[in-house]
Amino acid sequence: MRALLLAAGFGTRLLPLTQHLPKCLVPIHGRPLLDYWLETLLNHGVEEVLINTHYLAPLVLRFLNQSSWSSRVTVVHEERLLGTGGTILKNRAFFQEESFMVAHADNLTIFDASDFTSHHNGRPTGTEMTMMVFETPDPQSCGIVELDSKGVVQAFHEKVVNPPGNLANGAVYILEPLVLEWMAGMGKKQVDLSTEVIPHFLGKLFTYQNTLYHRDIGTMKSWIEANHDFPIKPATAQNEKALLGILKTEDGQLVRTINMLCTSQPHK
Repeated sequence: MRALLLAAGFGTRLLPLTQHLPKCLVPIHGRPLLDYWLETLLNHGVEEVLINTHYLAPLVLRFLNQSSWSSRVTVVHEERLLGTGGTILKNRAFFQEESFMVAHADNLTIFDASDFTSHHNGRPTGTEMTMMVFETPDPQSCGIVELDSKGVVQAFHEKVVNPPGNLANGAVYILEPLVLEWMAGMGKKQVDLSTEVIPHFLGKLFTYQNTLYHRDIGTMKSWIEANHDFPIKPATAQNEKALLGILKTEDGQLVRTINMLCTSQPHK
């Protein structure tokens, strides 16, 4: 299986961290989100990863080129953001007409990618996608799903005031080629998975529940909490050096800012 990691966003809610650092390189316990993702995918059944870039793309390239993952990663740059589905369509040839995984690199997660793939392969007849779901403590800020007895999505509520539960879309998917064909048939360059694709595939969308750990690192509050509750998993020496080379630019101001932000605000 091949995978797409979406890593092009601006991360404006993570300022000042993202003033000089792309969101996918924001560190948790000294390791960037991107490093955790590549370890999860490439060490558990995914053969090759495609990463899209936009904001501060040279820093993403610098990290990847100096990391242990460089030989198994392909980077594509977007001058204009295409949306989640638009990026998939733009790089259709990469997936080789096979099922493929898509994930947002600003999430922090623990799961077995090979188990996720096996779960998808055993999906109910007629389903064409599998979505990772998790129980969220803040359902109003997430896309909430309603499932039938087989774990197939029957309804989807994107960030509504009174969501009917707390089982949320984790923004990690496995898609079959048929989904990509349907997206191509829309005739659009910019397509969004959450607002355009998922509503169309209700009743054809299987789920895989992550009961280990899943968190959207979209705000400073979430980043601080993650640095308290996510288990420490040290990076390899090579990948640690690759990130430090970026953080220590500008006389080390960025690493000092990160340390200050992480220690000055108590975990609640």
